[in-house]
Amino acid sequence: MRLKISHMTEYTYAEPVEFALQRLRLTPQDGPGQHVLNWQTSVTGAGREAVYLDHFGNRVELVSVNDGASSISVMAMGEVETEERNGVFGPHIGYVPLWLFRRETALTKPGKLVRELVKSVDGDGELAKMHALMAAITEAVEYKKDVTGPETTAEQALELKAGVCQDHAHIFISAARLMGLPARYVSGYMLDESAMDAASHAWAEAHVPGLGWVGFDPANLICPDERYVRIASGLDYADTAPVSGMIVGSSPEMIAVTVSVEQ
Repeated sequence: MRLKISHMTEYTYAEPVEFALQRLRLTPQDGPGQHVLNWQTSVTGAGREAVYLDHFGNRVELVSVNDGASSISVMAMGEVETEERNGVFGPHIGYVPLWLFRRETALTKPGKLVRELVKSVDGDGELAKMHALMAAITEAVEYKKDVTGPETTAEQALELKAGVCQDHAHIFISAARLMGLPARYVSGYMLDESAMDAASHAWAEAHVPGLGWVGFDPANLICPDERYVRIASGLDYADTAPVSGMIVGSSPEMIAVTVSVEQ
């Protein structure tokens, strides 16, 4: 499947910015299940300082905001060809050792509710348990916008019984690690023709013996297929945020994001 993607992020500041750095993770790479046909990112109101691969292998662009700028626009767009792999990404590759993906983070630290969720999961083998875990999360946490944010933890989302794909992924990661499997967060895009307002997407992967990394998307109760394009992966959302950084000063900012995914 050939997918056309455009992703615009606009920051508007109440007062001119003295200095700011933004880290962009907006570039897909060739890998299992996807081939990048063309891609480009452009930035208005800031200059590109460096391009590098981080320790997870994600392509990162570091940009600095021009002195006196009151707005920044970041556009990423291109085409990616994908193939159906039933959610199987495959063997672990990269600089980071596999055991690191069993480490808990602030967003994925398990609490009472995650532990109770794990006790309710059963299955014949690790793969079956991961599918059961995905289904349990889908049932326990209703997909609902604007009830959680980037700082919401897996435990808090379970308490709310509501959240978005980021929360579903964090819960899955927390539980899978508690069950003894390495797990990681994946950011990217999904073609969802039923969605009225497209957005970037997120899901989780668990490292299953004999298969390697396998994707699970509790927000949609499926393993990622050819409609998915991956951008970045890491221990949790903080390692994969499309745009993150720092600003000198306390000028309030407004953020507008527009995403389009088409076949």
